[in-house]
Amino acid sequence: MKHRALNFLVCPACKSTLDLITDEQDGQEILKGTLRCLRCQAIYPIVRGVPRFVGTGSYASSFGRQWTWFRKVQVDSLNGSCESARALLATTGWQDSDYAGALVLDAGVGAGRFAECVAKKDAEIFGIDLSDAIDAAFTNIGRLANVHLAQADIFALPFREGTFDLAYSIGVLHHTPDPRAAFDCVAAQVKVGGGLAVYLYDRYGFAHRFPDFTRKITTRLPHRVMAALCALAIPLYYIYSLPVIGKLFRLLLPISMDPNWRWRWLDTFDWYTPKYQWKFLYPEVFRWFKENRFKDVQVFDGPIRMRGVRTA
Repeated sequence: MKHRALNFLVCPACKSTLDLITDEQDGQEILKGTLRCLRCQAIYPIVRGVPRFVGTGSYASSFGRQWTWFRKVQVDSLNGSCESARALLATTGWQDSDYAGALVLDAGVGAGRFAECVAKKDAEIFGIDLSDAIDAAFTNIGRLANVHLAQADIFALPFREGTFDLAYSIGVLHHTPDPRAAFDCVAAQVKVGGGLAVYLYDRYGFAHRFPDFTRKITTRLPHRVMAALCALAIPLYYIYSLPVIGKLFRLLLPISMDPNWRWRWLDTFDWYTPKYQWKFLYPEVFRWFKENRFKDVQVFDGPIRMRGVRTA
């Protein structure tokens, strides 16, 4: 945690100012210490460089495992690709000029794949995550000068409303107990005139029904067992690529068809292990934007990618 983070952080319970006590520091990073609320006296520890506003990863524990095991897979600077940069652009449509000088919220930072892209665009980025994935993010990007991280609940964010110029949540809201409420919480962080962008799963067609049924079993299995089972996606890719039988398998028991075997393993694990995995229709999400006073709502190519601008 950097001292500058105190300019934005508040107590998630009462939204009051936090007092910092530093126990261990390395350069600009406070590795160990305490944040104390000046009003309600709540205490929040700083552990391994990250302020902790929650005790556990709760329903998001699978993502803690996921990004610990697959920490480097989707981070552009570590895998030599531009996949995360392309995915960020496809979801937000924001150009480099939109980020320049902006304060940006990454709601569900994971291992930091998108936050790293934003940090390269002359923006200041604040990433939050409920799970232990925040430790993977700190290892990957936490020491960058314009990156801040916190372990926090999306339903009790440690910021005052209207703090951020831009906010995005990519592949996260549908993994919460109440995606609409989570959307409202993130939307409230955006300044008037600021932008919000989201990526959500859709429920068009019937292909999702088979994996939804399978998930009733897979979400009950230990994560290490699921990691081993999902590794089967690596060789099964070649069978699933066959014209007829492959199409049947992809319908009944889909796996990631990414050509990169590491991404394939990771994405398949990501599909079958989270406790919650809601799916939506475009009109539903469009209403979320309108009811939170966003205008100029734009729709991008699927699954569901949408952005808007906050009005007064």
